[in-house]
Amino acid sequence: MDKKQLRKHIRELKNEVSLAEKIDRSRCIMQQLEQLPQFVEAPIVLTYWSMDDEVFTHEFVERWHREKTILLPCVDGDDLRLRQYTGPESLREGPQFGIPEPVGEEFTALDNISLIIVPGVAFDRQNNRMGRGRGFYDRLLKSTTKAYKVGVAFRFQLFDKIPVEPFDVPMNQVVSEPK
Repeated sequence: MDKKQLRKHIRELKNEVSLAEKIDRSRCIMQQLEQLPQFVEAPIVLTYWSMDDEVFTHEFVERWHREKTILLPCVDGDDLRLRQYTGPESLREGPQFGIPEPVGEEFTALDNISLIIVPGVAFDRQNNRMGRGRGFYDRLLKSTTKAYKVGVAFRFQLFDKIPVEPFDVPMNQVVSEPK
């Protein structure tokens, strides 16, 4: 399958799973992630505020923002800017996609980010990631070279091999549901 076909296939699979089930399955994924030494030791974590079709992160963000610096991306044109999550009151609806984004000062010390939790449409056994096609994360990940990058995905988003382009940034690890 090419990227377009694979994105369509994954979208169909996601639509077969209820939001409640996605949230439940996400808890298992995020609990595994919380056990990783890279997470335990990370003072600054970049994650994302999930949309309904992604591994759910809202509970994770809320649980950890008092113990770690939790950064969330904010869409700015074709780029992602990072801001700290300080609680639900810090979120405003983002202008481009309606995803809640934190307000406040931009975080620019990218080399200080220890761990990045990355959503994706599909991942493969070599830790390659395929996103939604706009390149937001690939551009950001190229500038955060010191951080450990963890993709999170439902089991049906994992493949032996996915199409990869030279600009695609691989993950250090992918965390999914147990079999």
